[in-house]
Amino acid sequence: MEITSAMVKELRERTQAGMMDCKKALVECKGDMDKAIEYLREKGLAANAKKAGRVAAEGMVDSYIHMGGKIGVLVEVNCETDFVAKTDAFRDLCHDLALQIAASNPLFVSKEDVPVENLNKEREILRAQALNEGKPEKIVDRMVEGRIEKYYKEVCLLEQPFVKNPDITVQTLVNETALASGEKISVRRFTRYERGEGIEKKVSDLASEIEAMTSKG
Repeated sequence: MEITSAMVKELRERTQAGMMDCKKALVECKGDMDKAIEYLREKGLAANAKKAGRVAAEGMVDSYIHMGGKIGVLVEVNCETDFVAKTDAFRDLCHDLALQIAASNPLFVSKEDVPVENLNKEREILRAQALNEGKPEKIVDRMVEGRIEKYYKEVCLLEQPFVKNPDITVQTLVNETALASGEKISVRRFTRYERGEGIEKKVSDLASEIEAMTSKG
């Protein structure tokens, strides 16, 4: 049975599991939505429906400095109680997320955070690329949507493969920690700094400098 993007989207909305996890569950369960939900719950990947409406206002801001000060990360992760915020598991999660951000340089937390204008621009670029590759017009749109999913994995923290275990996504890592803690856990925001980023470095032309110095004499 063909697993459509609409099926994956529905399963994601019903379980809050990661997109790739939802697709895998549907493939394993041959498209049966109810069995896919059970599959995700058994794997600890489906969010408890009761958690969805709860407020996660506790947590911590963690930091990570890499390569002798070349890259720095601040990330805020929220949970429901101060008790969970102080556990080793929660602190390990925060540290792993900071490490992930340093290594993979995401631009957004989740798909929902990607501005529509960014997506429209990316679709235009991908569509032009597909047409330039000589792909038939009738399959271009489908190709573009497939490549948009790849784009999400590059720019969205929760969609990225986890650096310590690429077999799972960052969203899965968060879900597993939330399941073990019994609380809702969410990544609120992050900032990544890279030394020299955005600064146009002056290119030194030694020959010109020497000529200028000697001409003054």
